[in-house]
Amino acid sequence: MVDLHVHSTFSDGSDTPEQLVALAVSGGLRAMALTDHDNLHGVPSFFAACREKKMTGISGVEISAEVPAGTLHILGYGVNPNHAEFLEQLDRVLDGRAWRNEKILARLNELGCTLTWDEVAALAGSEVVGRPHFAQALVARGYVASVHEAFDRFLTKGAPAYVDRYRLTPAEGIRLIRAAGGVAVMAHPYTWQPEDTKLESALRELQTLGLGGIEAYYPDYMPERTVTYLRLARKLGLVATGGTDYHGAAKPDLRLGSARGHFATPDEVLAPLLAAMPSHDWVIGA
Repeated sequence: MVDLHVHSTFSDGSDTPEQLVALAVSGGLRAMALTDHDNLHGVPSFFAACREKKMTGISGVEISAEVPAGTLHILGYGVNPNHAEFLEQLDRVLDGRAWRNEKILARLNELGCTLTWDEVAALAGSEVVGRPHFAQALVARGYVASVHEAFDRFLTKGAPAYVDRYRLTPAEGIRLIRAAGGVAVMAHPYTWQPEDTKLESALRELQTLGLGGIEAYYPDYMPERTVTYLRLARKLGLVATGGTDYHGAAKPDLRLGSARGHFATPDEVLAPLLAAMPSHDWVIGA
């Protein structure tokens, strides 16, 4: 079993990279990719822990791409965490996150949900604050009963406290991942294009830009969706990946590797992903 979609305290997860590796080893995971949102800051400590625990670790990132409708996230695997242009562009994205956080806090207070920046930041455990931390703060204050309710009522796209931010275009995100030596994979495609025929057309278009894979295994998929994505991957010559999208406390019902207990990304996805990488310089223990 592997988990190729995992978040740490360096974005909006609640576990440090070292804690993630310890959880992975105790849970019997063969390999894991650290895919924090829009940054690679956790990779050095993640790699150090992988070396110590003798576990396969992959440098990764999850980029939010700018699209007219829906939500498009692109995972980058095997990327160089020291690639200057990539880091510069990701810093621009993080600056946009900081601006958005200020606006979200102001909107929530205007809506009668009194929160302070300190209490939200305390839930982050790192320099990167995201919407899940606002959701956790809303739960802690008793304004909502769950993180899910917080998103539905306040923080999801179109909700009253949602604020958009600067993002890379799909073409820019894919180009930068490839420039940094990585493989670009579309994360949870249904959040962008739920219609299969339209998705195939969209995947073909992104392939011309360098897209290399599709996330075929994901806890929120029904079995038939996984089958559809695996068929699309084979048809289009894309690698099929998968993971839990683990965040720790922000998504308390999801466990690393097994999600809600009836999920697994098979070991078989690892070899094709590694084969698609130009080099294994940013893979530990492969």
